[in-house]
Amino acid sequence: MKPIREMTQAELGAYVQSHLRDKEIDVVLSGGAVVAIYTSGKYVSRDLDLVNQYSARRITIKRAMEELGFQEVGRHFEHPDSEYPVEFPPGPLSLGEDFVTKVDELKLETGILRIISPTDCVKDRLAWYYHFGDKQCLSQAVMVSRNHQIEIEEVRRWSEGEGKLREFEKIETMFTG
Repeated sequence: MKPIREMTQAELGAYVQSHLRDKEIDVVLSGGAVVAIYTSGKYVSRDLDLVNQYSARRITIKRAMEELGFQEVGRHFEHPDSEYPVEFPPGPLSLGEDFVTKVDELKLETGILRIISPTDCVKDRLAWYYHFGDKQCLSQAVMVSRNHQIEIEEVRRWSEGEGKLREFEKIETMFTG
């Protein structure tokens, strides 16, 4: 097994997820690290957000992370050989009002990385744009859509459900043209 200090962000995520899965803790990668992976590093994220799907107890996660050499520091876990802190936002995994029901898997040397799809990544970033005006997240959504095929009609449907159809229609050409 590759040493932690040599693991990419995605490899570290797969390594941690595989260990947690052995402990019956189900987590899915979400957030900025997904953007970094789907843009092949054009966007840089400095952490891993592993959404705690079924509300595993914090103490159970802490024990599992300590087995890997991570220490709890505030809300996240740090490893002395890694630049990437790991955080466990509570589940369920959702994007605004919609629950994520399909999760992609990437097979890596260090394990299987369970990750939201490119389409869901775009929705995740658009949620920040729609609800908080975060233009950097809009830019991230566009970067992902230019590197991966997304289901634009699904993004439209979701945007409408969020009450943001008008906003989506203003930016739709950024994804399609």
